[in-house]
Amino acid sequence: MDILLVASAFNSLSQRVYAELSDRGHRVDVVLDTHGPDAVRAAVRELRPDLVVAPMLKTALPEDVWRERTCLIVHPGPPGDRGPSSLDWAIAEQAPSWGVTVLQAEAAMDAGDIWASQSFPVPPVGKSDLYRNEASDAAVAAVLLAVERYAGASYKPRPQTDAVPVVWRDFLRQERRRIDWANDSTDTVLRKLRGADSQPGVLDEILGHEVFLHGGHPEDRLRGRPGELLATRAGAVCRATRDGAVWIPELRPRKSSGDPAPFRRPAASVLASFPVTLPEAPVPLDLPADRRTWTDIRYRQQGDVGFLDFSFPGGAMSTDQCRRLLAAYEYALARPTSVLVLGGARDFFSNGIHLNVIEAAADPAEESWANLNAMDDLVEAVLRTTDRLVVAALAGNAAAGGVMLALAADQVWCRTGAVLNPHYRRMGLYGSEFWTYTLPRRVGDATARRLTAQALPVSAASAEWLGLVDRLVPAGAGEFTAEAELLAAGLAAAPDLRQRIAAKAAARRADEQERPLADYRRDELARMHAIFFDPTAPYHALRSAFVRKRPTGSPRPLARPAWDTE
Repeated sequence: MDILLVASAFNSLSQRVYAELSDRGHRVDVVLDTHGPDAVRAAVRELRPDLVVAPMLKTALPEDVWRERTCLIVHPGPPGDRGPSSLDWAIAEQAPSWGVTVLQAEAAMDAGDIWASQSFPVPPVGKSDLYRNEASDAAVAAVLLAVERYAGASYKPRPQTDAVPVVWRDFLRQERRRIDWANDSTDTVLRKLRGADSQPGVLDEILGHEVFLHGGHPEDRLRGRPGELLATRAGAVCRATRDGAVWIPELRPRKSSGDPAPFRRPAASVLASFPVTLPEAPVPLDLPADRRTWTDIRYRQQGDVGFLDFSFPGGAMSTDQCRRLLAAYEYALARPTSVLVLGGARDFFSNGIHLNVIEAAADPAEESWANLNAMDDLVEAVLRTTDRLVVAALAGNAAAGGVMLALAADQVWCRTGAVLNPHYRRMGLYGSEFWTYTLPRRVGDATARRLTAQALPVSAASAEWLGLVDRLVPAGAGEFTAEAELLAAGLAAAPDLRQRIAAKAAARRADEQERPLADYRRDELARMHAIFFDPTAPYHALRSAFVRKRPTGSPRPLARPAWDTE
């Protein structure tokens, strides 16, 4: 079928729905409603789709569109749930399970006939993590079922009658999210922080400055007066609660504060302009498993397998984060293992350089350059590892330089729900991280050119078929780590492991003789340097619009950008 996706953003869910429908042979296009209802109408007139699907919509579809053709709305709540803050309420009310409902658009919000629904568990994680994982898995399953039912032409959608209890939940406002540091328990504080970790954040006041708090993790040892700032660690800040403390990785100054960078970034960098000096509270890389505290990088070992776990908010990796991860990687290489696994327990693997930190820098061009070189240093270290097998274990999505970090490993294992974006063009960049070496090596020159030029999201299944991924891991987000550990133990116990490591080292020597890695890096960085230090390059406007969440470009995000002439 011809399917048009209407979305408020071409985000992780919209991209996954696009990729999974495309995998099944449907012709799929996308239009963003942020460009106004006329953009949606124009796309419908031009494409004349058989079906309209709205996987992520913040505004109502134009009435003339849903009256003329079948439009399916993906609502992140169980049947009968209505309102704009469904996942927020699920976390606030500690629901053990939740659901996704695909319903037909009509005048009343979320009141249309039900085409499909799917339930999912609600683990104690942040809303954005839940959205990209358990909720996304359920949403895709429900959309695929609804599309199959529509195509079959015999299914009659179920009306929302008295058999489906209706629960209206209003927008979850800051008044309810607000933290009472003197009286709220640590568990309550964490629940409030997790329910707003990506958007909208929890509005609070720190030293007379209004800021939004993003993300929350428990702390088991540091203590202080309720609300007191206790320490920093790897860019995050620790704050005391009534009965404990929590780590907050990111802060966002309120727009009305006058801060020139009113967007999310590492908490310590926001606090740097406040009249406060906090001690750094480091923890060892091989943090004991029983510690209930936060760190973004840790190392653990099981027999002959090392695990370098990392998890950065939003998958972005700043200069500092890249350098710390490289130091941790070098630590891991000093351990006696034959297999080293890179990746986090769940959610993003990596999305490459940290655009928010770059945008906030005094000199974004210089920070872009420093960040990219730090990322290259990390990728090069992985590529030059010849004494063991390195596995990139992707529990979640990866994009741009994050994909190339994964491709530097010997094997890539990927959870079936992940989406890969192996390209840079939509940010106006040529790309680095040795992509001109690793991508053609895996998929061939022609496919590498197509992937980077078309700049389309790729499902995990398609990534395996193309050669980007070596093994699919059909596990839920909460089960991925255990599955990866079993696979890694099997790899370490393989009778031909030593031969495989020797063959890897020989291949690296042969490739180095044919063309040194330094040549790939030099040529890629020359292209990127020209972009970073050209104030008229589209990258700067695209980066700023992305970070500040301003609409830009075409309302049809799959169309080739107007500035892309290559």
